[in-house]
Amino acid sequence: MAIPITFAVIMAVVLLLFLWGVFTSNSLIAKRNRVKQCRSGICVVLKQRNDLIPNLVAAVKSYMGHEHEILTRIAQLRSQSSSSFSETEQIQQGDHLSSLLKELNIAVENYPELKANAQFIHLHLQIEEMENQLQAIRRTYNAAVTDYNNSIEMFPSSVIASLRGHEVQGLIEILETEMAQPKVEDLFKR
Repeated sequence: MAIPITFAVIMAVVLLLFLWGVFTSNSLIAKRNRVKQCRSGICVVLKQRNDLIPNLVAAVKSYMGHEHEILTRIAQLRSQSSSSFSETEQIQQGDHLSSLLKELNIAVENYPELKANAQFIHLHLQIEEMENQLQAIRRTYNAAVTDYNNSIEMFPSSVIASLRGHEVQGLIEILETEMAQPKVEDLFKR
């Protein structure tokens, strides 16, 4: 009589461990897919922004002859980010492009005619909106990565994560150039 009770207890424990393993594995997969979705969202917004940049550059070129270097660098980065193959490369190029667009916005402040141009205003607002979307999706991505990484690294789910080959994902870091305060006078020395 003692053997069937012991057997039943062991089977119940095994069943609970199995169910916990399945639940944990499914949870890790869902979190990994959320990270992928956020990464893809960043790439979509970067692509939309890159499609708008040639129009903005064309509108600005006629007014800003001496900011040619900034415009050239923006155009080069846009073409590089469009041809980047991995999502990580696209995200890195997008971060660098964001810092250059901030420099361009500061330079534009000295051109009242350009700021009054309806086409420029429309394009500028679209890019500004996309920059805001990009910042929001970056924050969402970092939150999803943190949640996923916590699940991978914390016990007991770390056991299932290591068995299933889950790997820690990297957060999006802000570039040093974006953290520094831009100096308007340096923009006019170029």
